[in-house]
Amino acid sequence: MPGEPQDDCLFCKIVEGHIPATIIRETDTTVAFRDINPQAPTHVLVIPKAHYETAAVLAAAAPELAADVLRETQAVADDEKLESYRTVFNTGSGAGQTVWHAHAHVIGGRGLHWPPG
Repeated sequence: MPGEPQDDCLFCKIVEGHIPATIIRETDTTVAFRDINPQAPTHVLVIPKAHYETAAVLAAAAPELAADVLRETQAVADDEKLESYRTVFNTGSGAGQTVWHAHAHVIGGRGLHWPPG
């Protein structure tokens, strides 16, 4: 059910403190932690504490929470002193989503070319 913790969700387990992560920011509604497979010097994931499978589901069901996630991406960039960075939401397996809990990647600290991939 959207918004409810899922027993089989890696990110829900991080939120609950059952799996360790390098948490760098936390608010009442979000958690930000370092990616375990960084693609740049700064690669942080920002997730809602509530479980929503994709960014699209999150945006439709809880737009205020989606805004919290996006606001925290800027806070991470500020904390990491990034002058420029990329915010990425992978939505669906074809786009590279591998954990089915909505999350934003904050990627920076090196040149990021376009198109990605």
